[in-house]
Amino acid sequence: MSGDSSSATPSLESRARAQKHVYQLIQLTQRINQQPMPKVELIDMREALKQQQTTNFSAPLLTALKARIAKGEQSVLLLNRRGFSSFVMCRDCGFVLQCPNCDISLTLHMDSHSMKCHYCGHEEAIPKICPNCQSHQIRYFGTGTQKVETELQTLMPDARIIRMDVDTTRKKGAHAKLLKQFGDHQADILLGTQMIAKGLDFPDVTLVGVINADTALGLPDFRASERTFQLLTQVSGRAGRADKPGQVLVQTFNPENYAIQFAQKHDYEGFFRYEMAVRHRGNYPPYYFTVQLTVSHPEEVQAAKKSFQIAKQLRPILSEQAIVLGPTPKSIARINNRYFYQIVIKYKQEPQLAAKLAEILETTQVDTRNGFKIGLDNEPLQFT
Repeated sequence: MSGDSSSATPSLESRARAQKHVYQLIQLTQRINQQPMPKVELIDMREALKQQQTTNFSAPLLTALKARIAKGEQSVLLLNRRGFSSFVMCRDCGFVLQCPNCDISLTLHMDSHSMKCHYCGHEEAIPKICPNCQSHQIRYFGTGTQKVETELQTLMPDARIIRMDVDTTRKKGAHAKLLKQFGDHQADILLGTQMIAKGLDFPDVTLVGVINADTALGLPDFRASERTFQLLTQVSGRAGRADKPGQVLVQTFNPENYAIQFAQKHDYEGFFRYEMAVRHRGNYPPYYFTVQLTVSHPEEVQAAKKSFQIAKQLRPILSEQAIVLGPTPKSIARINNRYFYQIVIKYKQEPQLAAKLAEILETTQVDTRNGFKIGLDNEPLQFT
């Protein structure tokens, strides 16, 4: 945590720097008002879906929501919707198709009817049956807040629901207005995306429900586990902040996943140690530095061609220890009629790299007249 910022769930890089005494580590071991952290229960959605028709709400979560309304207490529901990438997951066993080379999930591409890795370029067919349990329940994963709100209103017609997402908070001042309405008890349930996970402090919120803990885990990002742990820990902290005890129900298809297990126990240090071992094994930060080069052009062939030319320029000046991933299309390959390709370099010490990248950026300035845009990002927060 640089400067004077603080977090109960710092990034792994920040915590690693504290380990090396670059930062001073001050651990937050309890809440400000001495209230105990809420009990976190995991609901296995693989089992729940066998016993019910609804797709998003398990029986225990619905029962808990109804109980809060009966007592005049409030609930917060998180719909985990990070990123735009689509992945496939087995509804029976929780299996997510991974890249055999990179230990991240493959991204679903409907245009080419294939699964692709946006780190190394690996490609394979969309599975029709689950490779893990042979079930046919392997399919695209993802759902919107509006759909969830409609389903919840059907299941609980008397519940007063406030929805907070990109659509409902677009107008200036809408975010604060919706939170004030909830604080004034004009609603029983606050349903929202990541924006509701941090900083909310409502004394009558005694239940937090996480509708889908797995979404971020399925995204093609080596920080997926870290983001999931942080999000679950942060949103759990919204329950039971005053004198009423809090309860957290987390619906998941992967209850045995380590990020979810450590979040259930509010165990940041345990998660840090485990995740550092995973990062070390995969040659990821903070053990390696990373740099991402992005090339875009209105024509896909041109973007691809230029990115391969740049990769060819880089390889001779890199040592054998450096790892070059790509060039590959980005997970959102086309934005505003421009095609995006990326090269990711993972390295420890490359004395010639900075100068070479500066030279590439300078020489490609001429190409901007021909429609190219070249971007450089040191230590990118995500590669998708």
